[in-house]
Amino acid sequence: MLHIINQSPFENNSLDTCLRMALPGHAVLLIEDAVYAATQGNALQERVTQACAKHSVYVLQPDLDARGLGSKLLAGVSPVDYGGFVDLVEKHDTSHSWL
Repeated sequence: MLHIINQSPFENNSLDTCLRMALPGHAVLLIEDAVYAATQGNALQERVTQACAKHSVYVLQPDLDARGLGSKLLAGVSPVDYGGFVDLVEKHDTSHSWL
């Protein structure tokens, strides 16, 4: 399963809920304001780093760049472009968008 999160982890609990519900081997894609969770030096850094051990964690690079955070990407999080986003959706049988 591909879990897609677009909300800031500092404004709602979608990321926390997703990470509690996601099974080992599931993929997590952070887009829009959720990309803040994939950066160094934030309050969720340890949580996202731990998630990388159980899940494939991706971030939409254009959204990261649009927020000026391209150089702050956490180790273990894989950046993808729009084509990579499409590839992830095609690769997984199901996807769930967390609102």
